[in-house]
Amino acid sequence: MYLCTVIQHFLDYISIERKYSPRTVEAYRDDLQEFCTFMGFGTSVTDEQIRKVGEDDVKAWMLDLLEQRKQSPRSVKRKLSALRSFYKFLLRLGAVPRDVTARVIPPKADKPLPVFFREAEMEAAERNMVQTSARGEGELDFDTLRDALIIEVLYQTGMRQAELLGLNDADWDLDQGQVRVFGKRRKERIVPIGDALVKQIKNYLEARNAEISESRNPGRPQTFFVKKNKQGEIVPMTKNTLYNIVRTRMGEVSTLKKHSPHVLRHTFATTMLDNGADIRTIQTLLGHASLSTTQVYTHTTFEQIKRVYMATHPRARQKESGENEKKD
Repeated sequence: MYLCTVIQHFLDYISIERKYSPRTVEAYRDDLQEFCTFMGFGTSVTDEQIRKVGEDDVKAWMLDLLEQRKQSPRSVKRKLSALRSFYKFLLRLGAVPRDVTARVIPPKADKPLPVFFREAEMEAAERNMVQTSARGEGELDFDTLRDALIIEVLYQTGMRQAELLGLNDADWDLDQGQVRVFGKRRKERIVPIGDALVKQIKNYLEARNAEISESRNPGRPQTFFVKKNKQGEIVPMTKNTLYNIVRTRMGEVSTLKKHSPHVLRHTFATTMLDNGADIRTIQTLLGHASLSTTQVYTHTTFEQIKRVYMATHPRARQKESGENEKKD
């Protein structure tokens, strides 16, 4: 990997001062690396080369991504955003005479409506994993208890994947029925949890602590959700393990093509909206900085209402039938 000093300075800035997540910093690094490769900077990028980049170079890069590499407009728009942030940073430092990305128009990308699991699918997932939190005769194994809790936490709180992986024991206040969540840029929010989830958490903690005491490394892990590695050691849950748990467990009950932790976040928001929650409350619970980000769920709900209307209202059905007769 090759990065000039000013790019590394930028990555340190967004990581330390702006508190971007490691995943975002990594994506910015890859995007800037990709741009440098396109520009043919070789293995030793200089600050002078970056200063000589022009607006036409940025446009040519975008065109290459779209037409030659067949990347989606959404992906190209994100990559341009990374380059734009970098040049704004350079401009503030006085390292470049102007921002060459300022007048570059990003490709138009349709924002897809979020997909979500149906209530019946969530109920089926619960039945498939755990019906009761009691341990004893017919007790559930640790992995099943943990997986069931992961699904419920994501569904009942709307946490992001990274937020769930970052949970510590101290973040839960089971007496008050709430959890402290650290979102993007370490922004803190408090999310309430119900009594049933509190009971489920207590059962998980009991099972987890028993697993820890029997493992090869009985020290307490730093994170709330854990797994057992091949050596029999208890270690923090990883991103890949979390994704595979959700994909497997929800794939058993849902026909959706996508079964990711983020779909459960969409499901939380859609469920809240469908059951009467106001959009501002949902924004707060999700940790969205902008209300416009949350408003996409109102479109999802409207599409569902529209489908029900078209399928059930006699006049709507009559109109559709008449149009079909004309086509015939």
